[in-house]
Amino acid sequence: MKITSIPQIYRHVNRWREILSVLSKYELAAWIGRLGPDFAKDLLKAPGGTAIARRCWKERIRLALAELGPTFIKLGQVLSTRPDLVGVELAEELQHLQTNVTADKAETVRSTIEHELGRPLEELFAEFDQQALASASIGQVHRARLVSGEDVVVKVQHADIQRKVAVDLDILAGLAQLAERIPEFQNYRPGAIVAEFHRALKRELDFGREERNMQQFTRDFERDPTVHIPRTFPAMCTSRVLTMELIEGTKLSDRDKLAANGFDLEEIARRGANLYLEMIFSNGFYHADPHPGNVLLIDGNVIGLLDFGMVGRIDEQLHEDISEMLVAVGNRDAEHLTALITRVGAAPPGLDRAALSLDVTDFVAHYGSLTMDRFDLSGALNEMTEMIRRYNIMLPARLAMLIKVLVTLEGTSRMVSPKFSLVEVMAPYQKKVLWRRFSPGRRLRKIRRLYSEMEHLISVLPRGVVDILEQVQTGKFDVHLDHRGLEPSVNRLVLGMLASALFLGSALMLSQKVAPLLNVPMLLIQDVSALGAAGGVVSIALGLRLWRAINKSGHLDRRK
Repeated sequence: MKITSIPQIYRHVNRWREILSVLSKYELAAWIGRLGPDFAKDLLKAPGGTAIARRCWKERIRLALAELGPTFIKLGQVLSTRPDLVGVELAEELQHLQTNVTADKAETVRSTIEHELGRPLEELFAEFDQQALASASIGQVHRARLVSGEDVVVKVQHADIQRKVAVDLDILAGLAQLAERIPEFQNYRPGAIVAEFHRALKRELDFGREERNMQQFTRDFERDPTVHIPRTFPAMCTSRVLTMELIEGTKLSDRDKLAANGFDLEEIARRGANLYLEMIFSNGFYHADPHPGNVLLIDGNVIGLLDFGMVGRIDEQLHEDISEMLVAVGNRDAEHLTALITRVGAAPPGLDRAALSLDVTDFVAHYGSLTMDRFDLSGALNEMTEMIRRYNIMLPARLAMLIKVLVTLEGTSRMVSPKFSLVEVMAPYQKKVLWRRFSPGRRLRKIRRLYSEMEHLISVLPRGVVDILEQVQTGKFDVHLDHRGLEPSVNRLVLGMLASALFLGSALMLSQKVAPLLNVPMLLIQDVSALGAAGGVVSIALGLRLWRAINKSGHLDRRK
């Protein structure tokens, strides 16, 4: 498959030109950084004035994604949750992707709000600040006051953002088609990754989904006075406009200000960790972006959460997988943990299970012997993720996101309280997960589900067997085989047979001196069959072509 065969190129020529221009600039900067003179490293700069060539490869990838615009920024943010695909170091770098997008003009924002809510801006709000508080890749935020007197924040989607995202998603789909044909990328399933990213971005473009997420969290913590979720105003919300309560507080990232305001930092770290672990292990529905900028502290050590566009869910099966992994690590059962990793993740066909088992044994022996005060959860999770990536095993997106959230949660908690131990706080929840696995209620639900599936199987099995027997009796029973990768082998086999037959026929014509004959005394050619000579030359050319194709594929004399 050639890049020119991707239909998206012809549909979006201008955008392709922009993308290739940015990528070529960063690749040139990489070349200058490796080989160029020192003064040349300051020639190519990112939009913020950063000298690209003086940055490491991870930072160059982040800068390139930021320059390519909202869709690629979101792609980087999604990939930051997949260290099993891109590696822990690059995933951590992509977490620093920031978007300082130019805000839409006041007239554009007014037009969007009035079109979505169906009323003039003056009737909707008593006050509306035309200056945006912040502007990100998808939308921008304005401070306002409702007619009823409540102070609110209005999140407005950027104009034309949906069309821009659709174009970039179409281009990414084309690139995924191309990557599917490259052996080095096949194990990473680029088509599936782009499809997953497409679903995630479409969900983020729907502010109505974020509103529903906030309402769900409000119901989950309505009886907890230590947590505050912003209230939404459904009458003022659509898929492109989100109106929510304004929360005033101190950002968790401002540690000095927190201490000056009298907050108990150790208590805040413990309470925040308990909040997230309660979401994950009890509710099965959690805020998936716990970085310091999304957490506010309100008087009374109350924790306020912001930005509910990215959430995670844990179903019964994932709970079961987590509990089995905890049991395996607790029992230092490396063989069982290896089996769980290959069962939960998508393992490549040529996986070296013996080598993976040895690495898992070393991992369990090291971390299983540590005391709770010395256990580094982030280090353990990152090491396991790197090990899984080294063997090209793909984790499910929801499990990869959960690992990222736990790593980020421990980092945020230790930023507030350096001596904080997430493992210590997790201990009661681990027991809760294990108890849930062996609880009578869960066993009863599993038996009920199994009975339902068996009942369905028993009801459809007789009819299916009768259908098969009828097809066999009438001669309509067909077995369809799906062969993969046989076309090159078949083509080479046919070409080899053709070259061999042509060579033998040509040799026979040469030996029998089949007319017409060639006579060139100067070249010592006398009575040589012209057809035989031509056929011999063609057969040799075909043979060389076949040898070159086999040798180029690397399968000429490879031994298993």
